[in-house]
Amino acid sequence: MNIASLNLRQAIMYKMQGSDSSAVEETISDAISSGQEKTLPGLGVLFEVLWQNSDTSSRQEIVQTIASHLPEQAEKPI
Repeated sequence: MNIASLNLRQAIMYKMQGSDSSAVEETISDAISSGQEKTLPGLGVLFEVLWQNSDTSSRQEIVQTIASHLPEQAEKPI
């Protein structure tokens, strides 16, 4: 496999194809609980699926939920 030609979105969608809601929830929970940086792109792809399939009202609710749970101050990254 040529790493330069790897399409991350496509790879994640391939891995997740046919997953039921339970498998998707487990994937998300495992990714978050592991705390590993390498899981963030996969969560981003799943968020993209959510966003693309949400109506305006749902998108606004998502944005408000995220905004209301962001810290007012965070530690500066190293």
